[in-house]
Amino acid sequence: MARPRTFDEEAAVEAAMRAFWRAGYEATSTQDLCAATGLGRSSVYNAFAGKHDLFRRALRRYMDQRDAALIELMDGELPIREKVATVLGWAVAPDPDDPDGCLVVNSMIELGPRDAEVAEMLRRDTELRVGIMRAAFEHARARGELAPDKDPLELARFVTATVSGLRVLGRGGADRATLESVVRTALGVL
Repeated sequence: MARPRTFDEEAAVEAAMRAFWRAGYEATSTQDLCAATGLGRSSVYNAFAGKHDLFRRALRRYMDQRDAALIELMDGELPIREKVATVLGWAVAPDPDDPDGCLVVNSMIELGPRDAEVAEMLRRDTELRVGIMRAAFEHARARGELAPDKDPLELARFVTATVSGLRVLGRGGADRATLESVVRTALGVL
């Protein structure tokens, strides 16, 4: 008879998410995951079928959290320029308790070219985020906040790419003034 789990699985996934976010997939060892989650090696493998499964769950958690925040913002009543400034601001001044960079962007670079399953997760998440922003741009254009010649899909792709670039710059050590200059330029496109 199997013993019931005696740990909080969601808390373990959250802790693993932060460990992968800090160091990346390859550099995060099973021992690092044990230390982060407080679980023994056998518990990690019994609960999550291994490091890759735990990574996929951690990445999904990260994407779900970030996507929920984006949906809430884009569905709100702020003018589109303020919405976009907020999204870009998340990349310029992230929560100080969070690791540097973005788990999605880091994973695109590290695993996207060689892990088809993770690449598909990332592609679908990007498609979702672009769709969320596209809808907000379409709504803004219908309200007269954007010129009729502004393409909502192109703007959504541009903002998505700009956020990714800001995350890479930030992780690479760019100072706040540099990041803010990118934001000013991006907002000028609207």
